[in-house]
Formats: sequence, structure tokens, C-alpha cells
Amino acid sequence: MAWQERRSYRAPGAYVVGNAAFATNVPGGTVVAAAEPVAEDRERQVWHVLEAVPDPEIPVLSVVDLGIVRYVRWIAGNDGQLKLHVGITPTYSGCPATEVIRHSVATALNEEGYAGAVIDEVLSPPWTSDWLTDGGRRKLESFGIAPPQRVVSKPRHLFRAHVVTCPRCGSGATERISEFGSTPCKAHYRCTTCLEPFDYFKCL
Repeated sequence: MAWQERRSYRAPGAYVVGNAAFATNVPGGTVVAAAEPVAEDRERQVWHVLEAVPDPEIPVLSVVDLGIVRYVRWIAGNDGQLKLHVGITPTYSGCPATEVIRHSVATALNEEGYAGAVIDEVLSPPWTSDWLTDGGRRKLESFGIAPPQRVVSKPRHLFRAHVVTCPRCGSGATERISEFGSTPCKAHYRCTTCLEPFDYFKCL
């Protein structure tokens, strides 16, 4: 489950006491974590809402599949009222889809009864294609888009030629036609076995 995959993430400054998670240096308030399983169930419900929010550039993926949702938190403001905060990391600086994603997330939460949720922009650490979930990679492939082929968090991969596997026939005999495909984050390839063109989600 995507929600379970993301549960393992702890934001910088976070620490755990017993079954409750708390965070330090949170601007605008203090994170309040209820005892499990109440907090966990409430968090799961929000993640389920987010799993239904599509990426505007690759609608087959949700924002959770893409790995850009960093956290779900309830923070008490200066008035003592709890407010839902959702952290979102842009895929890259200047991505034209960022504002659309923020609006889509806020709209989906509002429709599910989480009116007034705050969408935080989290820039550090920056997003990489390593954060795509396994489910997201499978969805890309079934949609005809080749998922990233290497782990960009390992510097040695930057100096190696990589093989892009055709998502249609599984052949490794492919060639790049253009560095840019339908969007800046994708390159355009052609399979020399089945002769079909396809997009490749680049390693970022």
C-alpha cells in the first residue's frame, strides 16, 4: 500500500516517543499527535484521499504514486485549533504543474471534509525519481511509459550508460529519439524490436 510505504518517512527534526510522533521547529504551531491507533487511522484516511489525486501531467499516477507527498500532520495554531497540514515537494524547480497539484490537493481535501487544510511546500531534500513508489512504476509501465531505470541517489550511476526497456514488449533494444518527450521530465524513445515509440520517465 502506498500509504504504508510513505509511513516510514520521518521529516527532518522529527522524533518518536512511544507510539506518538512529534516534530520540532514547526513554523506556525506545534504538531499534536494523538495516541495510536486514533492518529494512525485519521492519517490513513487523508492518505486515501491523496491517493485519488492525479498528477496533471501523467494522470495514470496519483500524487502519492509520484512520491511528492511528504507528510500529513495536524498542527495546533496560536489559537489552539488543530489544522491539517500536507507537505508537497515539487518534482523540479519551476515545474508548471506545481500550482495545479496544490490546487487539486486542496480541492480534494476540502470535498472530503478537510476544509482549510494548509499545503506546505517542502524543498529539502529535493524530490528525485527514486521516490516513485513501486506501484507507480508498474502503473507507468502498463500505461506505455518506461519508468526510471536507475537509482539516481547513487553517484556512480551518473557515469554509466543505461538501458531503457521497452514498456510494450520488454526488449532492451531501444534508442533515444529526443531528450524531451511529451513533458520535460520525459524523453522520447523507440523500440527497435517492436518498432513502437514510447516515452521514458527520466531519472531526475
